[in-house]
Amino acid sequence: MTQQTQEQGSATPTADTPPADTPTTVTTTATAPAATTTTATTPAVVTTAAPPLAEPRPLGELRFWPRTFHDRLTAPLPGLKAMARFAREGSVRPGRQGLADIARLPCEPAPLPPVDAGTVAVTWAGHASWVVRIGGLTVLTDPVWSRRILGTPARVTPVGVPWETLPRIDAVVISHNHYDHLDAPTLRRLPRATPVFVPAGLGGWFRRRRFTTVTELDWWEAAELSGVRFDFVPAHHWSKRTLTDTCHSLWGGWVLTGPDGQRVYFAGDTGYGHWFAGIGRRYPGIDLALMPIGAYDPRWWLSDVHLDPEEAVRATQDVGARRMAPMHWGTFILSAEPVLEPLTRVRAAWEKAELARENLWDLPVGGSRILEQSPLRSAVS
Repeated sequence: MTQQTQEQGSATPTADTPPADTPTTVTTTATAPAATTTTATTPAVVTTAAPPLAEPRPLGELRFWPRTFHDRLTAPLPGLKAMARFAREGSVRPGRQGLADIARLPCEPAPLPPVDAGTVAVTWAGHASWVVRIGGLTVLTDPVWSRRILGTPARVTPVGVPWETLPRIDAVVISHNHYDHLDAPTLRRLPRATPVFVPAGLGGWFRRRRFTTVTELDWWEAAELSGVRFDFVPAHHWSKRTLTDTCHSLWGGWVLTGPDGQRVYFAGDTGYGHWFAGIGRRYPGIDLALMPIGAYDPRWWLSDVHLDPEEAVRATQDVGARRMAPMHWGTFILSAEPVLEPLTRVRAAWEKAELARENLWDLPVGGSRILEQSPLRSAVS
C-alpha cells in the first residue's frame, strides 16, 4: 500500500461537507536590496494563520450522507496481490517468545482521581478506551469493556476501570466502527439518553439501538455540550464492520476543548501522514495527545493504517502537543510485534527526540494523570 501525501476532502462537496484544511501561510526569507559594499538578508517571517473553526452544529441533528467515503482514503485498501502475500507469509500473532512478557504488561487498576469542573484528567481503561474528565464532563473514548472482541483472543490485561466504579457518563466519542473501537455489549450498558458523538454515516447504528442524542460529524466539524467543544478531525484509516459496508461511514479522531481552552486530542486509530500537521495548524496548543502505538507488525501490511511507536512520537510533534499518552497496545493482541515492544520503542523514540521525559505519560492500564493548567492559560482564561 502506498500512502498518498496530498491533502484531500470529499470529492463531491455538499452544503454539509466542510472545506478541506487550508495550508499554513508561510512567508519565506526575503533578500534585502543590495548595498554598495554588503548584501544582507532579512530574517524569515513566518505566520501561522490557523483556519477558522467551524461553528458548532446542533446536538442530535439528523443528517444525510453519501453512500461511501472511499474518497477520504489516503492509501488504497489491500488488493488481491496483497491479500495473497499476507496469506502466504503474514503473521497476525507474536511467536512464543513475543508472548512471554504478557505477565510484565503494566496494569495497575486504581480508583479515578477526584477532580473538579476546572480539572482535566485522563484514565486509561485499556486499548483505545479512556475516561476523560474535562469541563466537568466525564467522556468515554471508544469504550470497550468486553473481555473479548470478534476475531481476536481475549484481552491479556483486565479493564483498568471496573464499570461499576465509573461516575455518570456525560458523553461518548467514537473514532470508527471496527470491533475493537465500537463494542456493542459495552454500549448496551449505557443509558440510551447518553449523548454520543460519532463519524458521519455511523449515526444509524446508534439510532437502531435507541440512542436518542446521536451527533454525526464530518471532518473539521464540531458540536458543543455543556461548554465542552467536540471537534471531529481526520485520520489515516478506514472503516468496515460487515462484508458489505466498507467505508460506508467515516473515521477520525477527536479534539476536546474545555471551557478554559485546555485541549485533549484523541487520535483514534490511524497511520502516519499529512493530517497531523493540519490538525496542529487548526487546533494550536494541544495539551495532551492520546496516541496509538501498537498493532503495527508486519509493517508492509499495516503501515498505512497503524502508527508504529516512532511515528507516534513524530505525529505528536506534528500536532504540536505538549504531552503524549500511548494507547492501542497491551490489551488485545492484534498483530505480530512482541507484546512489550511498543512500550520500549516509544520510550526510546521519545528520548531520541530529546523531549522532556515527564511529558511522556506511559501509563499502565488503569493509570491516571491530571493535566495541570499552565499559568499562561490560566491568566488568559
